[in-house]
Amino acid sequence: MNTLMKLFAAATLTSLLSGCVIAVGNDDMDDDNWSKTKKTQQHNQNYINQLKTGADAASVRNSLGTPDFTESFQKEGETVEVLFYRTHRSHGDGMTSKDECTALIFKRGLLVGWGDKAYQQL
Repeated sequence: MNTLMKLFAAATLTSLLSGCVIAVGNDDMDDDNWSKTKKTQQHNQNYINQLKTGADAASVRNSLGTPDFTESFQKEGETVEVLFYRTHRSHGDGMTSKDECTALIFKRGLLVGWGDKAYQQL
């Protein structure tokens, strides 16, 4: 009788657990947040595509808002400021990383370049 009870308990437990789903690789970003992120990325891409060297940092910040990342350092006696704005998606983790951003490089408050090649030349 004890074995029959164990079999019954195991069968019951198995049928209860068969409806469980474990989510693996969840995107961590619901549709509404992803839609907002896509709009922001598109706005940033469109704005950056219209940029010209010599644009001032204040007007770029005013148009694009707070950068996702910033760097500031001295190179050859000159302050270099790099603003990173999200422009594309590389990872489905819901987090923004530098490789999902476009770098905008400023010297003396003026835009001198943008993109991966400009950033790598620093």
